[in-house]
Amino acid sequence: MTASGNDHEIALEQDQVDVVYGRLDELRAQTRGRLADVRRQGPSGSPQNRSERDAFATLYEDRLAQLEAVEERLVFGRLDLDDDSRRYVGRIGLTDAEQTPLLTDWRAPAAQAFYRATAAHPDGVRRRRHVVTRGRTVTGVEDEVLDLDLLDGDDDALAGLSGEGALLAGLRAGRTGRMGDIVATIQAEQDTIIRSSLTGALVVQGGPGTGKTAVALHRAAYLLYAHRRVLERSGVLLVGPSRTFLRYIDQVLPSLGETGVVTTTISELVPGVLADGTEPDAVARLKGRAAMAQVVARAVRARQRVPAEPVTVRIDGRTVVVRPNDVAQAIARARRLHRPHNLARVAFVRDMLGRLAAQYVAQLAFEVPPDERAEIVEELRTTREIRVALNLAWMPLTPEKLLSDLWSKPWRLEQAAPHLSARERALLARPADAPWTPADVPLLDEAAELLGEDDQASRAQARAAADARQKEVAYARQVLEQTGGGAFVSAELLADRFSSGGPALTTAERAAADRSWTYGHVVVDEAQELSAMAWRVLLRRVPTRSLTIVGDVAQTTSSAGARSWAAMLDPLLPGQWRQADLTVNYRTPAQVADAAVRVADAARLPRSPLTSARDVPGSLVVTRTDAHALTDAAVDAARAALATVLDETGAGRVAVIASGARRDDLRTAAAAGGLPVAGGTGAPDLDAPVVVLTPLEAKGLEFDVVVLVEPAEVLAGSAGDLYVAMTRPTRALHVLHARELPAGL
Repeated sequence: MTASGNDHEIALEQDQVDVVYGRLDELRAQTRGRLADVRRQGPSGSPQNRSERDAFATLYEDRLAQLEAVEERLVFGRLDLDDDSRRYVGRIGLTDAEQTPLLTDWRAPAAQAFYRATAAHPDGVRRRRHVVTRGRTVTGVEDEVLDLDLLDGDDDALAGLSGEGALLAGLRAGRTGRMGDIVATIQAEQDTIIRSSLTGALVVQGGPGTGKTAVALHRAAYLLYAHRRVLERSGVLLVGPSRTFLRYIDQVLPSLGETGVVTTTISELVPGVLADGTEPDAVARLKGRAAMAQVVARAVRARQRVPAEPVTVRIDGRTVVVRPNDVAQAIARARRLHRPHNLARVAFVRDMLGRLAAQYVAQLAFEVPPDERAEIVEELRTTREIRVALNLAWMPLTPEKLLSDLWSKPWRLEQAAPHLSARERALLARPADAPWTPADVPLLDEAAELLGEDDQASRAQARAAADARQKEVAYARQVLEQTGGGAFVSAELLADRFSSGGPALTTAERAAADRSWTYGHVVVDEAQELSAMAWRVLLRRVPTRSLTIVGDVAQTTSSAGARSWAAMLDPLLPGQWRQADLTVNYRTPAQVADAAVRVADAARLPRSPLTSARDVPGSLVVTRTDAHALTDAAVDAARAALATVLDETGAGRVAVIASGARRDDLRTAAAAGGLPVAGGTGAPDLDAPVVVLTPLEAKGLEFDVVVLVEPAEVLAGSAGDLYVAMTRPTRALHVLHARELPAGL
């Protein structure tokens, strides 16, 4: 295509892009107007009218948030079809006022050919065009002709039809401290995974830079689009390795038109528990064993015990005896209910009070009417000595109390974990007031599942709520029929948002606050790091076993994590999981990736096949320096790298990655050297142009340039740590060392 021809095509696309953005602005204005009208009505009217207004205000707020989030690269593709029609592809679907399609949602079946059509299998497509924009301005177009008859011998056109320009431009762009979406450049192998079936567990295995995280996020957005009726009420859960990682990806789903996904880490999955403590890796590995589930179960069962001696209690001149044999029989009957500890305790107490009441009545000289017998039972229940005796036999417990006692009282741990050695039990010992750690959270969740809550009071409330729910759904269905709002929300979801006291919580907000919430789909990133106990936590939250599991077993840094998907998942999901592989490394330059692969092979890591998409000459620099000068050399290298990557828009990021022992000193030195680096020792600020991280903190992130300090120290942590550290850059890796280099470097 000639330069003048290209300018003409850019002008044509600019006209179309202007039309689409004009429609977007119209819809934003309409939605703002409707929201303002609803808010103007104020709090007056009947409770039903108020709840209806609140529900629709929430709908308009959600719709407006979606329309605001898709500003960048709203239009990015065009399909020229065999029937001479054209179809534009973008972030969301848009129609004009007459409902004529203007833009096809990238997730729609009609857009699939944009990602998958080839010359061998054109799928009705003659030409695929990538539309490159900056803001609302078209800056370029790139065509892939799938019907070669259209070229008519135009050698210039043939030479420019690689179809890789948009992808490579994105790879060369400076990092910003926040992950960007890849919706305009999804590759065929990625698209196949994104659109894979909702059912079952899908493991996405891929080496560094293959786009695993991006694929996982786009898959979440696709599933919410394709299965909205299934997922809108139960929700989608996204589990990441750290809060830093979740901040890094937090703009991706909104930019794809989805704002309702619950994002969390394993350590945040139990509401009300702050797991900010630390502990040695050996302790975390021990707590992560699958056998710890049985330890918690035995600890719960141990709180159901038969007293060694009878307990005699005098009431109103009469004697009742809490007999060990009666307690044993009541415990056995309560256990046969197979209910959680605190719920089964209700049956145990009821049984024992009945036995004690029978003793009391037997001592009376007259027949006791049924209503008076209930009074006797109540008097027995409120008698302190009986209450203490029954509590000692079957103590009501919280998960926190159970686990705290387990770690702080050696005899309880020995009772619950006889299979552990004395050394292992000593590792687990700690004071009762010690802070919770991330490895405690799966055990607390296990305990909560086994203990349950005494729900006598809530059962009657639940029955009443169910009746009210039926009425709300019926009313919501009538409202939607009258307003035509059924295209945006179901009657069930609208009913969820009805509230006489104000707007109801969203699905995401309710799910995040409810430990027992079950989701329609769960996405797990960096899944290779999860322990067997952490997997139990997740599977409890997705009874349908619909999961997207993303990771790379060669990058496992946790000693409790997976070295093989089969070894980890077969016991948990037998016959219920399938694997898809990503094999093309889009992020890391070939020279750097090849060195990382050599390091992984030397360490015998179970890495995936990896083919690099691009080569950047001079992208790997290895410098030896004196041990005393290593910190200054790292600061100088970071300063030099920043000067080459930081652009006028503020894009461009440099990471200094080192072992935990060096991180804080390097961070202090970088700040003292005048580099724009985040200070303090808390969570790293990814918006800073320079950031100093450990390999664990860098997991899942990417930077323009990485300065890797003393790789031998990083390798001492684990080979996976070094593999992770080496594969973070998109442009260059500068290795600084005083010690001998690891094998492969």
